Amino acid sequence: MMQILSDYTVSISELKKNPSALIEQSQGSAIAVLNHNKPTAYLVPADTYKKMMELLSDIELSNTVNKRLKDIVNAVEVNLDDL
Repeated sequence: MMQILSDYTVSISELKKNPSALIEQSQGSAIAVLNHNKPTAYLVPADTYKKMMELLSDIELSNTVNKRLKDIVNAVEVNLDDL
């Protein structure tokens, strides 16, 4: 059985009827789109998607910083005024 990673679900048939109303009802949460009772896609409101992308960007930046901190012995000291 496939796990549904959303509090809201909708069939493809229901989604076709009024997608805007479904997005509004979900109050920013993702909606699992089901086909034969199995999740086939997730509908994510634009603001929620934007926040997800910002979080992913922050995680990637954090990983880069942590990687570079491990290599601090090779760092070169620079005066910001010289840049």
